[in-house]
Amino acid sequence: MDNRTQGRNRRTMIALFGAVAGMVALSFASVPLYDLFCRVTGFGGTPGVALVSSDITAERQMTVRFDAGVNPALPWRFLPAQPPMTVKVGETALAFYKAENTGSETTVGTATFNVTPLKAARYVEKIACFCFTEQTLAAGEAVDMGVSFFVDPAIMDDRNLDDVNTITLSYTFFAKHGTNGGVLAATAIPAGGTAQ
Repeated sequence: MDNRTQGRNRRTMIALFGAVAGMVALSFASVPLYDLFCRVTGFGGTPGVALVSSDITAERQMTVRFDAGVNPALPWRFLPAQPPMTVKVGETALAFYKAENTGSETTVGTATFNVTPLKAARYVEKIACFCFTEQTLAAGEAVDMGVSFFVDPAIMDDRNLDDVNTITLSYTFFAKHGTNGGVLAATAIPAGGTAQ
């Protein structure tokens, strides 16, 4: 094999290794990038996150319904704590869900969320929500979990949403990833020692 052929083979191999490394890096970045994309665009029913309330309140009203679910692996009961509410566009509202650990051990859950109709998701802004963090409930513990939100007044400029008068906020709790039904692994006890 001459030097020219070896040089081409080396460049081809470097390019292939570079492509594989790039694909591996992209696979690790895809989840955070997809999450960011969904939050910015409302894609897949993902609502936005606002740091402050809207400074505009309009006369247009929306009925907001609340939906709740729990993955069977998590021993919780999870329900909306109030019936649908009617809010003005731009008005900050506070809704509650009730969660109860029906199991015999402390468990940790994480909520996923979406908005329907999907086309309205980009205009639902959450200020505070139990879904932003993991939730830990002791055996038999019941808590009220709040979500503070508003419908962005920009919805009134979107002619595609003139027909939307009802929005559903939907949450589903799952056991924390890497746990057995939400139960955290016990702290290992070294031989002759005590748990720390």
